[in-house]
Amino acid sequence: MIHLDKHHDPRTNGMLLRQLSRRTVQPGTLVQENEALFQQYCQPEFHKPFSLSRLLLNRRYPVEPYKTLADQNGLVYPEWKKILDQAYSRLLAAASRTVNVADYGAVGDGKTDCTVAFQKALGNGRVKVIVPEGVFLVKGLKLPSWTCLCGSGKGVTIIKLHPHAPKKTRLIQNAHFHRGNHHISVEGLTLDWNVERLGQEERTAAGNNRSSCLTFAHVTFGWVKNVEAVGAGLHGFDVSSARYHYLGDGFLAPGRSRYIWLDGLTASGFGDDGITTHHSDYCFISNSFCYNPSGRAHKKGFSNSNGIEIDDGSRHVWLCNNASSGCFGGVEIKAHHNASAASHVHLYGHLSVRDNRSFNFRHIGHHKGKDADSKSANHIVAANLVSVAPVFTDLYEGSTPRSLVVSAYRNVVINGLTALGDPDYDFKGNPVVAIQYRAKNVILKNVEISGFQNAKRIRGKDKCVLL
Repeated sequence: MIHLDKHHDPRTNGMLLRQLSRRTVQPGTLVQENEALFQQYCQPEFHKPFSLSRLLLNRRYPVEPYKTLADQNGLVYPEWKKILDQAYSRLLAAASRTVNVADYGAVGDGKTDCTVAFQKALGNGRVKVIVPEGVFLVKGLKLPSWTCLCGSGKGVTIIKLHPHAPKKTRLIQNAHFHRGNHHISVEGLTLDWNVERLGQEERTAAGNNRSSCLTFAHVTFGWVKNVEAVGAGLHGFDVSSARYHYLGDGFLAPGRSRYIWLDGLTASGFGDDGITTHHSDYCFISNSFCYNPSGRAHKKGFSNSNGIEIDDGSRHVWLCNNASSGCFGGVEIKAHHNASAASHVHLYGHLSVRDNRSFNFRHIGHHKGKDADSKSANHIVAANLVSVAPVFTDLYEGSTPRSLVVSAYRNVVINGLTALGDPDYDFKGNPVVAIQYRAKNVILKNVEISGFQNAKRIRGKDKCVLL
C-alpha cells in the first residue's frame, strides 16, 4: 500500500497516477472523451432570475468558455494558460531590477526581525527580490504589483512569521486587497506560519481570509511555484477575493482574483485547507501535494480540512496531477449554503491516500428536505482519479469514509476512478461511492473498485448513468 509523507516530491504525482490507475489513456484522448460525454449526457445550465442589482454586479465578471488542452508531457491545462504565459513574460521584463534582500540588512539567522529589510527591497514593485539561504523572520510581507519574490528552494530559503505576530497575520499577501494587484510571482521558498508561537491556543485562525501562509486577494496574473507552506493557521495557499462573501447562492462576489497558477506546492499542518480558491476565476493548480492538516481552525472533531478545496464562487478552475494524504477531503468542490457553488471545475489526475473522503463534491444546505435547489452547483469534469484506502478520521468525528461523494451538483462527468481499498481495514458496511442529495446528470465511466473489506460498492445508482 502506497504511503505519502513529507519526503514526497509532488513532481512525481503524474508517474504515480500512471502506475496506480487501472486505465491509462493519453491525456489528449481523455480530454476528447470527456468533452463527448459531457455533450451527450449533460443538460444546459438553467439560470433562475436574479434581482436587478445582483444581475448588474454579476455582469461585471464575464467568463469565456476556454477549452481544456493537453501537451505531449501529460500536462492537462486550460486554453487561457497562453494568456498567463504572455503575462509572465511581461512581468519579467517589467521587473528589470534585481536586488538581494541581504543587501538591505536581512539576516537569515532565524532571530533577526527582517521585516523592514524586505519592505525596502520590495519598494513599490518592478523588482525581482532574491532571498538567499537561511531563516528570515518577518511580521508579514505585502507584495506590490510587478514583483518577483524568489528564494533558493523549499527548505533552503525559509520565511518565518515573527513570534510576536498576531494570530490574524498573513505571512505573505498582495499589498492592496480592495484596489487589487497584478503581476506577482512567488517562487522557491518555504513559508512557515510559526503556529508554535500560539502555544496551546485551541483555534489558530482569526476569521475570514486571515491567518494563512500566502493569500492572493483580488490579484490578476499571479504565480506561486515550488513553494512550501508549513503550519498555517487557516490555509497554506489561498486565492481569494478581498473578503469571503456570503451574500447568497447565485451572487458573484466583487474583487475577484483571476489568472492564477499554483504549481509544485506543498502544504502541511494547515488549520483548514492546504490549497483553496474562493470567489475567483481562471485558476490552475498543478503538481502539488497537501497532507496532514492540524484542523485547528475549527472546533476539535469538526474540521473540514481538505487537501485542495475549490470553494465558494470559484469558476473555471483546472487541476492536474495533484496529491493529498491524511486530510478530511482530498479534493472538495463545494460552497456554503449562503454562497454560490464552485462551478466549471476540470479535475485531471489526483492521488488521494488515506483521506476520509477522497473526492467530495457538494453544496451545503441544498441537499434534502425543504432545502432550496442550488442555482450554481453545476459542471464538473473529472478524470484519472485514484483513491487509496479512505479511512475514518479524528479530524471530523463520525464522518464515514468514501472514495467519491456527489451531492447537489448537476452535470458531472467522472471518467476514470480507481478506488483501492485496504483489505485489512473494516469499512463497516459503508459505500465506496455515493451519488446522493439531489445530484443530477452524473456520469460515471471506467470506475474500478477493489480491495475493500465489508463495503458496498456504489450507492445511488438510480441517480447516475453508469457506463
